[in-house]
Amino acid sequence: MAVTLLFTPSAMDASQYDEVVVRLKQAGMFPAPGLISHTCFGTGNKLRVFEVWESQETFNEFGKTLLPILQELGIEAGQPEVNEVHNVLTVKEHATK
Repeated sequence: MAVTLLFTPSAMDASQYDEVVVRLKQAGMFPAPGLISHTCFGTGNKLRVFEVWESQETFNEFGKTLLPILQELGIEAGQPEVNEVHNVLTVKEHATK
């Protein structure tokens, strides 16, 4: 079953987010297998990330790569809010950035 995850780090700015993406790409994990949608939003050091995953298991596998990167960069991700998905509609097939 697909799930959504909302990450609300205690503090994360655009340069930290961009560095996470660089490192995930270097690891061959951005976009990660099982990721349906990824959105980063917010301002200043209050960026948040909203994702849709094929399943909790696919996210858990990705987390094995993500969590050490966050720790290295000093980003406290906290516990994501997780919910089951009722419906997904994809309108645009490519990222905006």
